[in-house]
Amino acid sequence: MSEATVLSVNVGLPKNVEWNGKTVYTGVWKQPVDGPVTVRRLNLAGDGQGDTAGHGGEQRAVLVYQLDSYRYWEKYFGRDDFGYGQFGENLTVDGLPDDEVCIGDRYRIGSVELEVTQPRVTCYRVGLRMGEPELPALLVSHHRPGFYCRVITEGEISAGDSIVRTATGPGALSVSDTDALLYLPDRDQEKLRLAVQIRAMSPGWQGSFRDLLEEADAPKPAWNGFRPLRVTDVVAETSDVFSVHLAAADGGELPATRAGQYLTFRLPGGVRSYSLSTSRGYRVSVKREPHGLGSEYLTQLTPSSLLEVAAPRGEFVLDDRTEPVLLISAGIGVTPVLAMLHSLAGSSREVWWIHAARGPGEHAFAAEAHELLARLPSAHEHVYYSSVDGRLTKDKLAGLALPTDATAYVCGPESFMADMREALNALGVTRIRTELFGALASLNPGVVGQTSRPPHQPDVLGTGSLVTFARSGISTPMQDGSLLELAEACDVPARWSCRTGVCHNCITPLLSGDLTYSPTPLEPPPAGQALICCSRPTTDLILDV
Repeated sequence: MSEATVLSVNVGLPKNVEWNGKTVYTGVWKQPVDGPVTVRRLNLAGDGQGDTAGHGGEQRAVLVYQLDSYRYWEKYFGRDDFGYGQFGENLTVDGLPDDEVCIGDRYRIGSVELEVTQPRVTCYRVGLRMGEPELPALLVSHHRPGFYCRVITEGEISAGDSIVRTATGPGALSVSDTDALLYLPDRDQEKLRLAVQIRAMSPGWQGSFRDLLEEADAPKPAWNGFRPLRVTDVVAETSDVFSVHLAAADGGELPATRAGQYLTFRLPGGVRSYSLSTSRGYRVSVKREPHGLGSEYLTQLTPSSLLEVAAPRGEFVLDDRTEPVLLISAGIGVTPVLAMLHSLAGSSREVWWIHAARGPGEHAFAAEAHELLARLPSAHEHVYYSSVDGRLTKDKLAGLALPTDATAYVCGPESFMADMREALNALGVTRIRTELFGALASLNPGVVGQTSRPPHQPDVLGTGSLVTFARSGISTPMQDGSLLELAEACDVPARWSCRTGVCHNCITPLLSGDLTYSPTPLEPPPAGQALICCSRPTTDLILDV
């Protein structure tokens, strides 16, 4: 690698910027500073980030971008108005190309030592800053993302400092290769396995690569779209929970399910999803909700009723490991972990059953779970009634002496899962899987002044194809614009960060219908999936959002 030099040190504090009718709080505007700048573990002096969930912090303390890429984009866009800091970087450098710098490389600059942790996050703000909305996607497709570093040794950096590599990252996985591995098609599975083993890789990117490895091995849905299933029985479990048993309408065998999966139903007025509560056969268990159109309709079913049902789906499924397993649930969140308990019959695994309910009258499947646990040689059962014992807390979990090598499966309301994750992490349990009952809260990083309303029909109805947001229970005709914009018009909780068509986390199951995209995504989603940050429907569409 040829000699590299710092051309400019750039900092800037977050400010409010108007964008697409919204106010964005962002620190992407960076300006060159004279003299030495102090670099600390979390940041440079005088610098800040508007969205600290996606930028800044220990793993992303310093952002580096190269002069060669400046010249490349000047030519690409036909512009000559770029100044240092234009791409939101802290260090503008001559040298250190993305296809040569590797994750885990360390560099001495002035009195500071940095370690490369990940490529730049593909964020809409750099497009906002540059006035080029497609730039985040272009940074990926043209293999010029730039990269983040953690601070190994604090100190000072000045423009003109030479850059000396002090260590080479293991695996020789370059920044551009790492970026392409997450965002571009035709992934090399061996490189994915390498990426999750590089200790210097930021935990967020490691987690994304683990998800991609799991997706590659995940089974495909057993059938496309919807097929008719016949109701064989409807059983009351408690005063407000009932189970619906299903079989193939033609009397044939239904494909096997994986413990933890859910079924999606096309019902009058919309689509609803319910977890399978057993791993033996097709049984979903539903809680009656006030004014709940889905549960109200299902209570009227009788044996021989027909329902349109999509194939079992879901990534919240029991693994086949041998280590202990923690099944932790609250309320109706018991259903997918109950299916896991059924699948563990005859297993020698150590199983911990931890359930929270308001009281015995609201405790669905109490006898069924107790009977299943009694058959396991290494089972532990702990039930907490909030009306008697108070809420399930970290201190109560600590008193159980849970095995730290266990995998935990947690299901329930968002606040419950957040509390349990925090408690489990504090107790040393690191393998934690969660399943939310209901929609996640909105996540619009950097946007300020948001108000929260329950999901509703938009003020002005569209005239396009019907779109159903399954978790929120809203069905509405498509408007001009993207699905994300429609979700925002309905106040359906929306979670976005890139708006560029490159974000792995913007993919959701597509149960039926077809899509076109604008702009065209760098990697079209797999069959049966939809990319929701830039999509436009062309026919009837049902999304599990």
